Amino acid sequence: MLLRPLLASALLSLPLAAIAESPNIEPGQWRFTSTTSVEGDMPIPDQTETYQECIAQSDLDDGSFDFIEEEEGCELLEHNVSADGIDYQMICREEGGEATIDGNMAFLGERTEGNVDILVDSQQMGQMQMQTVIEGERTGDC
Repeated sequence: MLLRPLLASALLSLPLAAIAESPNIEPGQWRFTSTTSVEGDMPIPDQTETYQECIAQSDLDDGSFDFIEEEEGCELLEHNVSADGIDYQMICREEGGEATIDGNMAFLGERTEGNVDILVDSQQMGQMQMQTVIEGERTGDC
């Protein structure tokens, strides 16, 4: 099913090594929450996921901290990374369907915020518009 990898790709992982300076993210324990809503012919309730992650300064400095994970069948078309955030476009193809993904994430020191818009065109489910809102906040030390 095309939806599972797309929901997983909402929090994507692209190394930030291309940044000349560290991302504007305060090291520590972080909580990320993503809420995905779907518009289309097939009724799907909103889905909210929360996870925690320890982000160390060394992760930020050596580029091992990730936000965009390119799933199998997906191609990263464009990405712009800076200390203040990331913008990207991706296309995912699977037998019987295609998804176009536009995402962004702002790095705001002790919090992050972003959106991922996904347009799915599937032979099985028709056309659907998915939007994921991502919020992250530093909750303390690791």
